[in-house]
Amino acid sequence: MRRLNLMVFPILLMMASPALAFMTEEGCGAGTCTDCHALSKEEAQEVFKDIQGEILSVDFAEVPGLWRIEMKAQNRIIPLYLDFSKSYLITGNVIRLNDRKNLTEERLRKLNPVDPETIPTEDALLLGNPKASKRIIVFTDPHCPYCSRLHQVIKQAVKQRSDLLFLIKLMPIKQSSLSISKTISCNHSLEQLDAAFAGQTLPEPSCETPVIEQTLTLARELGIRSTPTLILPDGQIVSGYKDLPTLLGLIDQPTETSPTKKSAETKDQ
Repeated sequence: MRRLNLMVFPILLMMASPALAFMTEEGCGAGTCTDCHALSKEEAQEVFKDIQGEILSVDFAEVPGLWRIEMKAQNRIIPLYLDFSKSYLITGNVIRLNDRKNLTEERLRKLNPVDPETIPTEDALLLGNPKASKRIIVFTDPHCPYCSRLHQVIKQAVKQRSDLLFLIKLMPIKQSSLSISKTISCNHSLEQLDAAFAGQTLPEPSCETPVIEQTLTLARELGIRSTPTLILPDGQIVSGYKDLPTLLGLIDQPTETSPTKKSAETKDQ
C-alpha cells in the first residue's frame, strides 16, 4: 500500500484556511470527552500506519471532537488532528475566534524551538547586562510603532533585572527603514536606534554592510515574518508587542519538555 509523505504538511499548516470540526452531544451525554473516548500512541500509530512518521504524543485538541497528534516527520514535529471516529485526518490552522490566535502555528513553534546559539549576534545592539544569564534576541524595525513600544518595555525590564540581556537585530520590513537600519548598523549605535524610534532623521549610511540582508534572510529561514519578534532563552519564537509583566513571564516560563525528549525519557525508565 502506498505510504503518504508529510513533507508538504508544514506548508499546509501555514497556508491552509482554519480547520473547523463539529460534533454532537450524542455519545458523550453530560460527561466529558474523556469518559467516552481514548486513544493511545500505539493505536494512533496504527491509524497512521500509511503515513511516514513517528507518533510522539496524543492529546485532546482544543477543538471539541478532535485529538491532537504530534508526529515527527522530515526532522520536524508536526501537529495533526484526528476526529473521534478515527476516520478523518485534518491538517490546517486551528484559530480561536475570540482572540484570533492561531493555535496550530503556536503549537508548531513550541514543538520546534530554534537553537539561539546558532543565530549570529555579532551585529546585535546590546541592551542590558553583557554577563546576564538570560539572553533574548529581538528582531526589530526602526519604523515599527509596536517595536518602539516594546523597546521602552525592554528598557524597563533591564532596569528591574540584572540577569537580562537583549540582543537587538535590525530587520527592516518597511522599505523606509532600510537606509536607517544600515546607518544604525554601520555605527553599531543603540543611541541612533533610540533616535529613529523617536522619529528623528538619521544621516545616510556611512558604509556598505551585508548585515541587514543577512538578517532578513535569517528571518525568512526561521519563519519570522513580522516585527517585533523575540527569540526567548529556550528557543521559543514569540511575535508582537508585550507589556512588562507578560514579557518577564515569557522569559521566566519553565521550558516545556518536547515529545521527543518525553519519549526518550520513557524508554530510559
